[in-house]
Amino acid sequence: RTTMKSLRFISAEAFVSNAEFARKSLRAVAHDLFPLLFKASYLLEQGEVIHDLVENWPLFDFNMGKLLGATLDYEEDLSHRTCSVCLESCLTGLRDYVLNQSSPYMKKLKVVDLTGIKDVEVQFCKCKKTMGRWARTQLLSKLCSDLLVYLQQAQCLPGTFEVSINVLIDLFVTERNYDLVVQALLKKCSCPLKICCVAFRSDNLTLQKFFYIIKLTDPSLLRKLEIVHNVHLEMEHLEMLFNSIHFPLLMSLTLPARTFNVRRFTATDEQMLTNIGEKMGEMTQLTELSMSFSILTGRIQKLLSPLKTPLKMLDVSNCSLNHADMAFLANSFHANHLEALDLSGHDIPELYPSTFFKLLSHCSSVLRSLTLEDCNIQDTHVNRLILCLSPCQKLQEFKFVGNPLSSQALKHLFTFLCELPMLKNVEFPVPRDCYPIGITYPIDDASVCRFDHQKYERVAEELNLILLQANREDVKASTPLFGSYDAAVQETNNELGAYLIKSFKETLEKFTASFNKMS
Repeated sequence: RTTMKSLRFISAEAFVSNAEFARKSLRAVAHDLFPLLFKASYLLEQGEVIHDLVENWPLFDFNMGKLLGATLDYEEDLSHRTCSVCLESCLTGLRDYVLNQSSPYMKKLKVVDLTGIKDVEVQFCKCKKTMGRWARTQLLSKLCSDLLVYLQQAQCLPGTFEVSINVLIDLFVTERNYDLVVQALLKKCSCPLKICCVAFRSDNLTLQKFFYIIKLTDPSLLRKLEIVHNVHLEMEHLEMLFNSIHFPLLMSLTLPARTFNVRRFTATDEQMLTNIGEKMGEMTQLTELSMSFSILTGRIQKLLSPLKTPLKMLDVSNCSLNHADMAFLANSFHANHLEALDLSGHDIPELYPSTFFKLLSHCSSVLRSLTLEDCNIQDTHVNRLILCLSPCQKLQEFKFVGNPLSSQALKHLFTFLCELPMLKNVEFPVPRDCYPIGITYPIDDASVCRFDHQKYERVAEELNLILLQANREDVKASTPLFGSYDAAVQETNNELGAYLIKSFKETLEKFTASFNKMS
């Protein structure tokens, strides 16, 4: 649909569409029109105008989320446009704001908030080139370091050194940009642009480097911490992290695969788990927790019962939960507050059908996102699943890829899903009858693409027709065979791939050396 624009916004578009004229005229523009002109420039991808607007920003704060979000003049939210031209112009404009030789009293800017930028799969910008979270981290760190070098070498007005701007950003650090980010954080006190890390994600880092950089970020300000791929953090390291660093504002915590493994627990490990639970209990703001691919059988209560604030998001996918774990979740105070829940990789119909039903009934009034991938949900379970989902009237997202459901069962389920008023995204499995007879679940990566693609396309069309006939064109239905889109993985997949190849090569060399010794 076409988004309505006010006459003010149309005028702003006309003004910035002639870049040369707009740049010459900025000094005559009223200060309160800068936000309007910024959004119009961003929509039209007028990089030079964006740069000059930021370089001459006359207000106390510059909040990307608010500037690009829905406004009375133009309702469309542009914060999901991570256009490279626009974002680079913003950040270089910020650098030049510091270097701009205008009178110091004209410089009011104190806070720049870049955290409102959203990384999404489909981009609508004309240049088709995005600047993801990793690249934004890289560029801002480079600009801070370059700025400091320039200020030390050049003859600047005394007022330039009095400029102090807090730049709020979600940092994404890997081996490849680690040194640059560390340098920028080390020189934070001397630099007019001060990186303030609100969220931190690390992939492909040694533990030594992770522990070093996390202390530099000022953990007292951190609201979100994601330790994801190829950071070999195990339980003893997590205890060390929580013992040495305080995270008073932390709201969201993501731990890497295999952080916990209760199958090889000793008495010391049990005490360690208790300590970690108690430390998390001290994080009074913590409402989001992701611990996928750890083995936590029978220990969920020990880990979560110390929490004083109810969780709104919980990801315990592939954590080998038993009936006692599910019973604790269903009866805990968290159940009534869960807005996002991921129980993938558990045989729900076989292990705890009634407990799962109870859990879902407790969180049904607030649940927005439910993920049940590889849960052995079969045709015979669909009616009960519908019964479970019926009260979930706020559900926006339902993912159930990897379940052995037939085309007929999927059609039955889709007919029901049309009745959920808030639903926007559905990720459904390739129907079982599209695979060769005898296929076993969960399907391994080698076999996942070996299905009748023509038949699948026909079924997918029929499922979309069900949505269409129910006037639910607003629902997006898809089958991501290798998992949902992850902007961070997408942006750094070359580095991730190189790391995996290197690890495989090292493992192979160790195996060969051991084999040769035995021979």
